[in-house]
Amino acid sequence: MALLHRFQIDGGQVTYRSRFLQSDSYKQNSERNRIMVSEFGTLALPDPCKNIFQRFLSRFEMTKPTDNASVSFIKYKGDYYVSTETNFMHRVDPETLETKQKVDWSKFVAVNGATAHPHIDPDGTVYNMGNSYGKKGTFYNIIMVPPKSEGPEDTLNGAKILCSIAPHDKSKPSYYHSFGMSENYVVFIEQPVKMDLSKIMTSKFKRKALSDGIYWDPNQETIFHLIDKQTGKESPVKYHAKAMSTFHQINAFEQDGFLMLDMCCSDDGKAINNYLIQNIRKSGEALDKMYDSICRTYPRRFVLPLNITKDTPLEQNLNTRYDSKATAVRRTENEVYCTFEDLHEDDLNDYGGLELPHINYARYNTKPYRYFYGCGLRNLVGDSLIKMDLGIKKFKVWSQPDLYPSEPVFIPSPNAVEEDDGILLSVVITPTKVLQSIEYQSSFLLVLDAKTFEELGRAEVPVNIPYGFHGTFSSSV
Repeated sequence: MALLHRFQIDGGQVTYRSRFLQSDSYKQNSERNRIMVSEFGTLALPDPCKNIFQRFLSRFEMTKPTDNASVSFIKYKGDYYVSTETNFMHRVDPETLETKQKVDWSKFVAVNGATAHPHIDPDGTVYNMGNSYGKKGTFYNIIMVPPKSEGPEDTLNGAKILCSIAPHDKSKPSYYHSFGMSENYVVFIEQPVKMDLSKIMTSKFKRKALSDGIYWDPNQETIFHLIDKQTGKESPVKYHAKAMSTFHQINAFEQDGFLMLDMCCSDDGKAINNYLIQNIRKSGEALDKMYDSICRTYPRRFVLPLNITKDTPLEQNLNTRYDSKATAVRRTENEVYCTFEDLHEDDLNDYGGLELPHINYARYNTKPYRYFYGCGLRNLVGDSLIKMDLGIKKFKVWSQPDLYPSEPVFIPSPNAVEEDDGILLSVVITPTKVLQSIEYQSSFLLVLDAKTFEELGRAEVPVNIPYGFHGTFSSSV
């Protein structure tokens, strides 16, 4: 269940607060002390209070989407929401963490869900993506939410579908967790992590979780779709690459007629099942064996040529950037095949690759940049913090035994001039230890100098904090 938490830093003091999201899922589960609402990897069992006939009939009902918004804090029109990947979000009070209002995307735009990773333009316009399943078929939809609120009760008023993209296979669309955005384009990555809609629709009858209908197809290529943010038109040119999977993009920017797309990528798409509870509960050799079977995730760059015309030559590398090893070869009139360039050297292997990337978003999103930050994964969860310097492809590391940091959040210094002038915040947890027969655990908020990667301080919290996904920072709420 989604647990919201907040560190308030004021006058050299740090105050910690946490509260469970008061979602319908949480309330139903708490009332019965069992899982009543199916989640992505967990099927709710029939209600034991129903008779046999009612329980049998319940297997033919469609699985209702959860409102357990456990992925991220996001901001629309100045208000904070917590989100998952269904059609439900919750507006929350960022100071008290009180659950204020349940919001249904489908009441504003024709989508069945939305990602927890929107992108924001400098004027406050928010872009997101969500699928729709209806009589006209399945579509990937680009959503645009205006920046201005119409009043205290306004949530997603004015949201609209900017563009709808037809899947390569309408019965088996791709799963996606996020998307890329440059100054002028939304970039959708149609990866061969597929959703078998027939399996998903019949999952409740077959007593299977929704995740059972998602599979990896290594025989299909990855397809990049470009959508013009001003016109909403989808480019007829499709950029293809070998089969890969991605959860998080790092940045995307346009320069000299090319669009650079930087992502954390894996060579297979099986990672979606890494965090099943039976894997989390493993230890010792069993855990090591499971971890060793996982394909690592690494930062990579694709270079997409934008000015493709009828005169653009075929079977020739169109990437003319002298400092880039990526390739882009036009195979047919509207198809360009791309290979990536690594944004790292081999020594990143020693830290298990990199995930949960973060940049100086406010100043460098959609722009050329030099630094990004993330977690190294020599375990199922992050066990180090990494600063990558793209100028020299070298990195700095913060790591200590038995400490597991969350996604680093970059905060620029007041009046910062240089890109990495600021600090990083990360919530660090450690396994429970027993000292002199007393159970001891101290989680803490870690503060690092983003430039030097030296530790500046810790705010210890003497409570259990679960490992989380994503967070955000606000200088004032």
